[in-house]
Amino acid sequence: MTDAGDSLVTVVLPCLNEAQSLPGVLAATPNGYTALVVDNNSTDGTAEVARAHGAMVVTEQRPGYGSAVHAGVLAATTPIVAVLDGDGSLDPRELPALVAELDRGADLAIGRRRAAPGLRWPWHARLGTAAVCWRLRHRYGLPVHDIAPMRVARRDALLGLGVTDRRSGYPLELLVRAAQADWQVVERDVGYGPRTGGKSKVSGSVRGSAVAALDFWRAM
Repeated sequence: MTDAGDSLVTVVLPCLNEAQSLPGVLAATPNGYTALVVDNNSTDGTAEVARAHGAMVVTEQRPGYGSAVHAGVLAATTPIVAVLDGDGSLDPRELPALVAELDRGADLAIGRRRAAPGLRWPWHARLGTAAVCWRLRHRYGLPVHDIAPMRVARRDALLGLGVTDRRSGYPLELLVRAAQADWQVVERDVGYGPRTGGKSKVSGSVRGSAVAALDFWRAM
């Protein structure tokens, strides 16, 4: 990790009770990238752990994934922002390949999760993702097969899209608005492993997936 003043990329990590996973995620953040943890009402000391491992921390009290992401993007001072979960399931070391797509002309570079051998990926989460992405491809012409769990864009352009969802529909609204703005969206495979701590707020339960699915359809 690097101080924001010397960095071109801020890695926004929206977090709700990710104290167990954060040390590994922050250790894997590429040199030259600034880690910014957004603490979204954690009760397990997430903010303290983040600071102890060299991350910047901002607090967002309004609950919701979109609220945390938006707060992080606003707080970033670098020209490029990356977003991924702080649960350890995605490897920050894959971010430079996505950043490179911006240099090649992409407006938004996103990761397509490829499950690690033996990973138990709940059927309800996989089915929901497949259905949503089918609609994104056929209605909006986006060449995507996942809901942008890891993504990179230029900060000012991202804010200019005006994404308003503050819950789990944020990444879907982002993709829809990107399509409407004629953005070039590039998708690359990224590894997807088990969480290294805590419990998923979405795919960890059928109820969580159902709430997310409702947010997704509203966003589209």
